Amino acid sequence: MTNIILTSELTVKPIKVEASDNDVIQAMLVSTLGEIDDLEATQGRINFLMKNRHGTPFEHTYFKFYIAAPIFVFREFHRHRIGWSYNEESGRYKQLDPKFYVPDSDREVVQIGKPGAYEYVPGNDLQRTSVRRALEMSYQVSYEYYEMMLSKDIAKEVARMCLPVAIYSSMYATCNARSLMAFLSLRQRHDEEALFPSKPMKEINIVADKMEEAFKTAMPMTHGAFVRNRYVAP
Repeated sequence: MTNIILTSELTVKPIKVEASDNDVIQAMLVSTLGEIDDLEATQGRINFLMKNRHGTPFEHTYFKFYIAAPIFVFREFHRHRIGWSYNEESGRYKQLDPKFYVPDSDREVVQIGKPGAYEYVPGNDLQRTSVRRALEMSYQVSYEYYEMMLSKDIAKEVARMCLPVAIYSSMYATCNARSLMAFLSLRQRHDEEALFPSKPMKEINIVADKMEEAFKTAMPMTHGAFVRNRYVAP
């Protein structure tokens, strides 16, 4: 029997970043100045673009991330298609590792209300214990059946059908700053700070927070303007 791995870790690694505030201003001014070799960005110019939602100059940037997370998190990613490219680990071609997601102690597990008007609360000790036990038992049994089918030479793409969406996968996700800001505006919770508040699933929120750090480091002026304009993507 294979020992399964239970974790709440969500991995985000910036692999390649070619993005700066200067790239944005260079793209902005080519229409009036032509080719520009060296130009310093200013906060005023960046703010102008962000406030007036002139978005295309922000597209001349590049962020490539490696992400390891449960499959249900990746399903949230794949709603974002404009300006994004994905290449994911394939259960058709390799045996998936016995690594599964379990909520950490800070994860709310009870929903109160109805869609469109609900909130999540932590739940009591019995509810939290029930969640972990049920998930662990489900993961163990499903992975045993998965391995049993593989041992009988059943195709990987068929055997994987018994696995839950909480099994871990990995992918490279590539985007530009404009598409990243659109992602962050929907996948982070900013409450009253945002012009259009969002209530994302906690796990995608954690991943988005880690991606935001790479964005803030590479493009501090752009990130600052994004925040000041209340998380509205240009």
